[in-house]
Amino acid sequence: MPSAIEVRKVPIHSVSDASELTKLIDEGVIAADRVFAIIGKTEGNGGVNDYTRIIADRAFREALVAQGADAEQVKGIPIVWSGGTDGVISPHATIFATTDVPEDDPSRQAMRLTAGFAMSEPILPEEIGYTAMVEKVAAGVKVAMERAGITDPADVHYVQTKTPLLTIHTIRDAKSRGKTVWTEHTHESMDLSNGVTGLGIAVALGEIDMPSDADIMHNRELYSAVASCSSGVELDQAQIVVVGNATGVGGRYRIGHSVMEDALDADGIWEAIRSAGLDLPERPRTSDLDGRLVNVFLKCEASQDGMVRGRRNAMLDDSDVHWHRQIKAAVGGVTAAVTGDPAVFVSVSAAHQGPEGGGPVAAIVDLG
Repeated sequence: MPSAIEVRKVPIHSVSDASELTKLIDEGVIAADRVFAIIGKTEGNGGVNDYTRIIADRAFREALVAQGADAEQVKGIPIVWSGGTDGVISPHATIFATTDVPEDDPSRQAMRLTAGFAMSEPILPEEIGYTAMVEKVAAGVKVAMERAGITDPADVHYVQTKTPLLTIHTIRDAKSRGKTVWTEHTHESMDLSNGVTGLGIAVALGEIDMPSDADIMHNRELYSAVASCSSGVELDQAQIVVVGNATGVGGRYRIGHSVMEDALDADGIWEAIRSAGLDLPERPRTSDLDGRLVNVFLKCEASQDGMVRGRRNAMLDDSDVHWHRQIKAAVGGVTAAVTGDPAVFVSVSAAHQGPEGGGPVAAIVDLG
């Protein structure tokens, strides 16, 4: 059975800052050698060349080693950075670490937060955009789920991934081997990689049957309600963290999920918080959270028809500011208005992750 989990959200004061992680360790809240995952937002452009993700990754790994964690172990920790803190979104990191709970602790009888990690087989550039990648992601999700001690897919509430996208180098590599790629537009390949991964998660959890190549990025009725997929230049495999609830683990935390039906669906965020176990009034307010919300994790996407609730917007036609940045800022504002805290994990490019024009929401709460 996996260990109980301690989870904390910390601010990032500059792009290379990991001081709040160090403070948690110094104060004995977590142990450096028990950190097993970090998920955060960095302040770069969120694009292919967003190197703030690499800078933050290095800062947090170096901090763990400086605090006594084994360097080789730290290299293998999944650290998922989503670039771009557009609008009011604030740079931050959510730290996951194992902790000890007494065998007779009553929380072991209840559903409590658990997580499992896995890496897929290497994903070739010519597989990005096709069912070969779907299959590799799905296999990895099943391994991570098993490691989390989850047997029922209904107990999975959040799957955070990081996968490779296409770069000029990997496109050239594929061509040198006589292969073709789905697209030669590297920025488009970010949406593509995320979407394929979302389908892989949905297949693994039984949310959909195996799609065809023709479904990928076209049949938006196929999606996962718990997928949060990110991509970048840092790796050539799918890095997968499955988060859910299980009995026997114990601890203070629980996770739930829902979906936003569109970019303004604040009720979808509240429903995710309820799903995690907080008892809220019919029309909740931020004060009802009473400091018990650790963080929320969302994906968002500009609706392909250029509309929100019957009103036209210009995001998809804007040649000055990419729609990625606009929808992220909009949903970030809606989310922060619910939580009362701008340090929320809002990531863009949600193809096959939640309903078209909306996206999945996961919430972790502290039940005490």
